[in-house]
Amino acid sequence: MLTRKEDIEKRTEELLIPIVVAHQFELVDVEFVKEGGTRYLRAYIDKEGGIAVDDCEVVSRALSDLLDKEDYIADSYILEVSSPGLGRPLKKEKDFARSMGKEVEIRLYRPKDHKKEFCGILSGYDDGTVSIETEEGETLTFEKGEIALLRLAFGF
Repeated sequence: MLTRKEDIEKRTEELLIPIVVAHQFELVDVEFVKEGGTRYLRAYIDKEGGIAVDDCEVVSRALSDLLDKEDYIADSYILEVSSPGLGRPLKKEKDFARSMGKEVEIRLYRPKDHKKEFCGILSGYDDGTVSIETEEGETLTFEKGEIALLRLAFGF
């Protein structure tokens, strides 16, 4: 059984897919969240070479019209369409596939070996686990349920 939040995200994703496909974008994620008393419906889109403000505007207008027509969200909310950014979390199978061999950061809910944060090269994943190769050449495997955040690492 889907929660109300999951249902809204799923229905929004279904509305978005034809829009992003028509513009040759990729739908990275949809989230319906509450921050500081305000609800946000966020869609993250991407394309080869990156997303521009105009791309976000095109998708936002098309989605906004469909949301007004479908009217399945009772709460008031702010619609945001944006690029996922550098530190985007890896959530879906295609995110993992695209990130194989790249450096990732993993943050756990609870410490493992007295640490909560790990960094390494994404070396494997399946439905339940994620594996990384550390600088020391050690392979670490984590249950997806123990991972609070998993994203591409980016150094400055």
